[in-house]
Amino acid sequence: MQNDIQKGKNTAIVAYMTIIGAVISIFMNQEENKTDFGSFHIRQGLGIFLSFFLLGYFVGYADSWMVSGAFYLFYFILWIYGFLGALQGQKKEIPLLGKFFQNLFKSL
Repeated sequence: MQNDIQKGKNTAIVAYMTIIGAVISIFMNQEENKTDFGSFHIRQGLGIFLSFFLLGYFVGYADSWMVSGAFYLFYFILWIYGFLGALQGQKKEIPLLGKFFQNLFKSL
């Protein structure tokens, strides 16, 4: 278990570095280097970024700095939660959406 975490830690950290980092981490976690820890955080990071862009499109139509500010703060907190979990070597699902991301991207 500890070896799996150490082996997949770099992949997990890269998964939270923008949407491009999430895509790069998918390629880092291929066949011979695949770890459960890396896959877990790839699903979390990819889910955060994709839902941010999808929901952000609709939040933009609210045309309110309070709605936009709350939206950005919410996603920043989710990102920090996931990123700190990757740094600490923990598999903690992000609040509210983590289980959904794990099921949605289970093939990664």
